[in-house]
Amino acid sequence: MALKCGIVGLPNVGKSTLFNCLSSAKAQAANFPFCTIEPNLGVITVPDERLTELAEIVHPGRIVPATCEIVDIAGLVKGASKGEGLGNKFLGNIRECDAIIHVIRCFDDDNVVREGGAPVDPIADKEIIDTELQLKDLETIEGQMVKQEKMAAAGNKDAKVMVNVLRAYKEVLDKGMNARAVTFDDKEEQQAAHDLFLLTTKPVLYVCNVDETSAKEGNQYSRLIEEIATQEGAEAMVIAAKTEEDIASLDTYEDKKLFLDELGLEESGVNRLIKKAYNLLNLQTFITAGEMEVKAWTFHKGWKAPQCAGVIHTDFEKGFIRAEVIKYDDYMKYKTEAAVRDAGLLHIEGKEYVVQDGDIMHFRFNV
Repeated sequence: MALKCGIVGLPNVGKSTLFNCLSSAKAQAANFPFCTIEPNLGVITVPDERLTELAEIVHPGRIVPATCEIVDIAGLVKGASKGEGLGNKFLGNIRECDAIIHVIRCFDDDNVVREGGAPVDPIADKEIIDTELQLKDLETIEGQMVKQEKMAAAGNKDAKVMVNVLRAYKEVLDKGMNARAVTFDDKEEQQAAHDLFLLTTKPVLYVCNVDETSAKEGNQYSRLIEEIATQEGAEAMVIAAKTEEDIASLDTYEDKKLFLDELGLEESGVNRLIKKAYNLLNLQTFITAGEMEVKAWTFHKGWKAPQCAGVIHTDFEKGFIRAEVIKYDDYMKYKTEAAVRDAGLLHIEGKEYVVQDGDIMHFRFNV
């Protein structure tokens, strides 16, 4: 399941520094715009303590965590929707992503220049990015509107649905709001909306990049963004990217833990960010556990057992018979599959079973 999050923001807000922490791929980090000309792609692992705890019981040959692709997209600037800077290319890169990680500068530093030399202003920075994405979406909508209205007038039912969707989106975008503020109950409208691939319908996580002293509690800048995110129904979090870079450079788990303890943090900001990004995409994990491997498999929340079986192999879904399910807590309590079975806690589930996060699964199939 190739899922991709794109890191966006204005130049010099810490995108590439954050990307370096998230991925083993190293983007060039420099204090000038457009140092990232090509999007940098990295594959990140999703932290999941359950895999390690299971491995201590099962002793598998390997542990395979879930993964997600992350893309460091070069800094947008005002006018990107009109092609300013490398705008069209960057906006195209965003279109290919499933979710947006929007990094916003929430720190003071005279050595890091804000575009135009203006004072730090996280709300204005956020609005610049929002506006550029909204303008591009309006361009998409207006390009479709005339064509769809003509087809609708000629009696095309699909076009009539699309016109309703386009008008609903245009209404909110004209008010300076993001298209994700619009929801559709009708399935045909939902499909039409999906087919537009608008930039501002993508789920967003606002990442407030703060200084080290604000890594735990945030600061006056980050609180402004958190308030706006709440109003939008979006996610926001605080991270000190430069500090995360220092943590990532440490060699041992013990050294990293000591550093986090000194900052008063239970978990690194990078781990929290990855988990939030995973949730942002409405993803969950089921697990297979055996002597060969303990492996996390990614699925969309709400999927039923046959769909999840298909994540492993399409034949598993085609020939699905049943799923044998053990709850994670039960496995940890009884330590072996046999003991769980003897306790009557191995559940046999059919095609309508909705898989839950952390389920330990074994699929029976026949093709």
